[in-house]
Amino acid sequence: MTLAYRTPLPPETLAAHGVPADWRYGMADRVRFRELDVLDHVNNAVYLTWFETVRVAYVRDYGISHYRAEDPKMVLRATGAEFHAPLHLDDEYIVTARSTRMRRSSFQMAYGVFSGGRMAASGHAVIVMLEDDLRTRREIPDAIRQTLAARDGAVQE
Repeated sequence: MTLAYRTPLPPETLAAHGVPADWRYGMADRVRFRELDVLDHVNNAVYLTWFETVRVAYVRDYGISHYRAEDPKMVLRATGAEFHAPLHLDDEYIVTARSTRMRRSSFQMAYGVFSGGRMAASGHAVIVMLEDDLRTRREIPDAIRQTLAARDGAVQE
């Protein structure tokens, strides 16, 4: 099955490639030479770039932000990754994203990188919404809360 790269994949395509059903948002790509380290597998820092790529598409597709001046400002407060299996040159992978928890002005995301039906890496991030002054926290609008709960099962803390 041919995967469309860097475009959101429908749930049936995710499932056909071994992505568990609770991951409803994902995009495929392949490992490029520039992403390798001296051990010939994907450099750990590259996974954070993949997480950012899927996060930007996710917040656009979910209507959270289109990164215009009038949209809510968002900052990455924390992020991290765990590595479960190496990926090598030309390996196809699917990077997934979902929101898991919401607070007043922030939400937590989880990430997964799947290849060959197995999870190669996982990660997390905390995203904070800010007012235009970039210091004052902005409450997450109800419409966004409803979207995160309906699409991902995110829970309010």
